[in-house]
Order: sequence, then C-alpha cells, then structure tokens
Amino acid sequence: MTKPPEFRLLEIASLSVHEEIDPVQVERLAREIERQGVVREPIWVAEGSHVILNGHHRFTALKKIGAVRVPAWVVSYDDPRVELDRWSPGPVLTKAEVIERARSARPFPPKTTKHSLPSEVPPHPTPLSELLPEGRRRAPRGAQ
Repeated sequence: MTKPPEFRLLEIASLSVHEEIDPVQVERLAREIERQGVVREPIWVAEGSHVILNGHHRFTALKKIGAVRVPAWVVSYDDPRVELDRWSPGPVLTKAEVIERARSARPFPPKTTKHSLPSEVPPHPTPLSELLPEGRRRAPRGAQ
C-alpha cells in the first residue's frame, strides 16, 4: 500500500522540470499570484526525484516572483494508480522517460504529459508570504 499525497513546502532549487512552459501563461500567473497574494493549488511533485509532475507554469511563475519555496503535493510516483497520459495524440510515454527528461534537462514541449492521481487532492491555498525569502515578505499588490 502506498501513502497518500503529502502537502509540503519545498525549496524551489530542489525541483526539476520535465516540460517547457508558455511564457505568456507564466506572466499571467505571476501577476495573478502577486495580486491575490496566494497560490491556490499546489504543484505535484514525485517523491524522491523531486520532478514536477503537474504545475510547471505555477512553479515558473513563483520563481519569477522571487519565491524560494513552492507548495506541493508530494506523491509516490511508483504507485501504479498515479497515471501518465498525453494531452494530445502521440507515442506512449513512460514514467521513467519523464524522470529521465528532467534529469537530463531535455524537457518535453509544453502540455505534453498529463498526470492523474487515484483520488482528488484538495485545494491548499498558501499565502505568497510563506514562499518568499524573509526580507521580501510583504502584502499583496493593492492590499497596502
């Protein structure tokens, strides 16, 4: 029996990406997170390897803002109930290939992989102030 996803605040520097991002979407997300002062949905990260499975745009937006931590659901990627599919037609992908792409810094194009978990993970709104370095913690824009 594998354990359920666990919520953690992870150091941004410890994470690896396996997909490229759309810079326009990152800009939009960064502005939204700064304006709201909260990250509504944690990213999904594979336990052990720290490869991002879902949330590359949120991760990159947080990096752009200057966050040093990111809210994450850490999942047992070897659990067969964690499924890997594609957003569009193409060759079958494997979990080993996802990990290898992250480790070798050869990411897939944006929105290639689609991961699903055996059960829904709840939203876990996390204040931006908890993710920024000590000296940068401040109220959201417009809230001052």
